[in-house]
Amino acid sequence: QVQLVESGGGLVQAGGSLRLSCAASGSIFGYNGVMGWYRQGPGNERDLVARLRSDGTTKYADSVKGRFIISGDNAKNTVYLQMNSLKAEDTDVYYCYAYVLNYGYWGQGTQVTVSS
Repeated sequence: QVQLVESGGGLVQAGGSLRLSCAASGSIFGYNGVMGWYRQGPGNERDLVARLRSDGTTKYADSVKGRFIISGDNAKNTVYLQMNSLKAEDTDVYYCYAYVLNYGYWGQGTQVTVSS
């Protein structure tokens, strides 16, 4: 069982930046796993924002390319999402996700609100 603890959400003005962190209770990348971030608004599906594989490859949603950067720290079992040039439409609950050894895990979610 892996637990994911997110932090870093909050309220920011449009054009500003936030950095989300997600710490896993166990090794993810050491077992060739994947960590990433999804977001979900009221009545909407949970959509991929960015993901990071253990080999360092990344994938981003088109809407965040060039503005968001995902990175990881293997030693700390942590993944980060640096969000720049934030827009009002980035307002959502952001969920950390990890997939390792054929199991998927979700964090509790952190609210990101961008005021215009």
